[in-house]
Amino acid sequence: MNMPERGERPSWKAYFMDITQIVAERSTCLRRTVGALIVKDKRILSTGYNGAPCGIRHCSEVGCLREKLNVPSGERHELCRGIHAEQNAIIQAAYHGVSIKGATLFCTHQPCLICAKMLINAGIQKIYYKEGYADPLSCEMFQEAGVEVIRFESKESAP
Repeated sequence: MNMPERGERPSWKAYFMDITQIVAERSTCLRRTVGALIVKDKRILSTGYNGAPCGIRHCSEVGCLREKLNVPSGERHELCRGIHAEQNAIIQAAYHGVSIKGATLFCTHQPCLICAKMLINAGIQKIYYKEGYADPLSCEMFQEAGVEVIRFESKESAP
């Protein structure tokens, strides 16, 4: 996490990105821990982490099918028990009746193509992420849809 000097406050972006790291700690994925927040007007609307749906055993309990089948990262997402963090954040907002139209996504990782399509249709306008992901088509779709995607640099400080 981004720890500011004593008396220094983190920027809003740094604050939200730090929270994505804490959310990611709930992940039950054996390959990658991902956390996501949907934010609007400096308020957290929804959070999500990657893991199996409610009531379904997690990969941490039953193992990773993608590992067993040697599926490379970024491919064959349908061969996974888990739901991506971004998807869970969208689902949680819908489940609780919270509109995310015009909101910003903060995520530990760049969204994949499947998540990109969902985020575009959900009305997300801006995305901040820390780590890249091998999915150039998602970047193309975001660009075509006019969604601003920004790699977060942890050196940012408060205004």
